[in-house]
Formats: sequence, structure tokens, C-alpha cells
Amino acid sequence: MNPELLTELVSFKMPFGKYKDRLIADLPEPYLVWFSQKGFPKGKLGMLLQTMYEIKLNGLEYLLKPLRS
Repeated sequence: MNPELLTELVSFKMPFGKYKDRLIADLPEPYLVWFSQKGFPKGKLGMLLQTMYEIKLNGLEYLLKPLRS
């Protein structure tokens, strides 16, 4: 896993929708599941959302704790 990608999860904010301005790492799991069913957006945002979905799905949130400031 790319360490820079993990750092972005705790610093990049959701740019739109119900959870606008919330950190990607703080998005609720049901929202990420919804994206996985409907399709992730293209580009960087989609990659971050999909990565966060996989982290939550596999119980790996502990990987982000040391990166939070």
C-alpha cells in the first residue's frame, strides 16, 4: 500500500454531497458501500473512496491512526 495514499485519506475532504467537507477517512461505511454498488467516481476521488471502502471492509482503520494529526 502506498503511504502517500494513506496520508491523503486523512487529509482529503469530500468535495460534494451529504458529507461535503468531511475527511475521506471519516466517511461512514454505508456511504462507501453505496458508492461501491453505484460506482465510484473517476479519478483521484474515486481511487480514494475505493481505498477507504476496502480499508473499512477489511477492518484496517488502525492503519490510519498514526497518520492523523
